[in-house]
Amino acid sequence: MATPKQAAKTDEKTARIMLVDDHPVLRMGLARLINAEDDMEVCGEAAGAVEALQVTAAAKPDVMIVDLSLKEGNGLDLIKDMRIRHEGVRLLVLSMHEETFYAERVLRAGARGYITKIDGTEKVVEGIRAVLEGHVFVSDKMREKMLLKMVGEPVGTTSSIERLTDRELQVFDLLGNGMSTRNIAENLHLSVKTIESHRENIKSKLGIDNATDLLKHAIEWVRTKQDV
Repeated sequence: MATPKQAAKTDEKTARIMLVDDHPVLRMGLARLINAEDDMEVCGEAAGAVEALQVTAAAKPDVMIVDLSLKEGNGLDLIKDMRIRHEGVRLLVLSMHEETFYAERVLRAGARGYITKIDGTEKVVEGIRAVLEGHVFVSDKMREKMLLKMVGEPVGTTSSIERLTDRELQVFDLLGNGMSTRNIAENLHLSVKTIESHRENIKSKLGIDNATDLLKHAIEWVRTKQDV
């Protein structure tokens, strides 16, 4: 005999949620949280970008929750690919990275919301409901910053890192996490020559003269993000 919760899931339209994160324990916790809702269920999981694209066709999610940092591929690239291949899927980012720097980038790429892991998983269900209703889900602080930019008000000092393209930022971030040029090329599915070109562009935009200083800046950047 069906329980009241099971009956509710049968009677109502159940939102299908897919999880993309390379930490199995986090996916397990999110799945437990989402499946506890009467009108939601986890329909698929993936640890990396390529796997996520492969699983999506069969899983048919309404919402995909994506981390930006993946062991295989990159969350920002996945968002862009999803907008081309599966434009009906709403994308919600759940990341450790600081919102005020990354939220605008993921929204431009096609995501509908941004949640930081430091805010806690309780925000996830709220975010899912918001994007399912057609809203953009960001923190009040981020919403204020975006509105101020729209009306031309100053919103603090602009970092030179903000001049980096999405790809350059990915390379810079991976450098700061200890990856070699070759490992970065493998992670992003690009040639070593292309990564070397990105490194030169990063040095030029940040006013850095050599590889040693580039690495120091990248490590400091990663450390600063984690301390925010």
